[in-house]
Amino acid sequence: MPSADAGGLDERSADFQKVCAAIESGSSVLVLAELGMVGDMPKQLVKRYSSEFAIATAIYKGSGKRFFVRLAEQLDIPTTEDKYDKNGEPCGERALTMDQLKDEIAENVGPQTLFILPEAKRLSTGIRYWLEDLINMGVRVCCFAAANPGKDIFLEMLEIELELPTDQIIRETMQAEAERLGLQLSKSRLAELQPLAGRNPMLARKVVRNERLGLNQEASPQHTQYVVVMPIVVACLMAFGIVRFIGMGTQNKSLYIFGGTALVAGMTMKQLGQVRGARKRLG
Repeated sequence: MPSADAGGLDERSADFQKVCAAIESGSSVLVLAELGMVGDMPKQLVKRYSSEFAIATAIYKGSGKRFFVRLAEQLDIPTTEDKYDKNGEPCGERALTMDQLKDEIAENVGPQTLFILPEAKRLSTGIRYWLEDLINMGVRVCCFAAANPGKDIFLEMLEIELELPTDQIIRETMQAEAERLGLQLSKSRLAELQPLAGRNPMLARKVVRNERLGLNQEASPQHTQYVVVMPIVVACLMAFGIVRFIGMGTQNKSLYIFGGTALVAGMTMKQLGQVRGARKRLG
């Protein structure tokens, strides 16, 4: 059984195998998942391919230079250069500038290099253009994001969307978190708390932590899954249809007209309900 702590994603999961197949085909990949669903997949990818590729992973946190230094250090690329005095004698070292780091990394990577970049939505425009050049050189890039930004490098990447964890995995995640915190939760209480987390492992752990602290959890769920109301809509339409037929059979024109009008209005609303924008994801 997949590990609940990893959001149901381990090396045996179908999603993990899809990502691996895309990387092994020589493609760059954009993995789509709500915040908290990725789990340890980046670490698992590093572990799996550490003997096959030169791997570097980093999260952009506002400083481009720190981002490139971290990548360079993992690839054993120097981040400093010798400094010389007026007489041409070495007098220590100085750190490379960000542009120098970008050039140095670009000169030392190739098809056997794999970049793993969580939180891809944070990447600045300059970093994305730099990655575009590397991808054209054969470098493989695996990015993680809640939704496809729909621009530059992301448009060319293979897109893989992670499956939502099952209710059973979410319940196991909550139970494991409760045991870690020394909290006893009955099956009935777990069943009451589970809707607050939806199918997001991160929120499942958060709900348990809130329960341990005794915080009010009666507020609306924080997940982005939706309640399926279509059966209710269909039932209402059938009821209006029955009212119309009753009006027809009893020669009651008012009932007949009301049933027909309500049925048409209901069908119109049902069709309008099919118009949707982009699905909002957590993260």
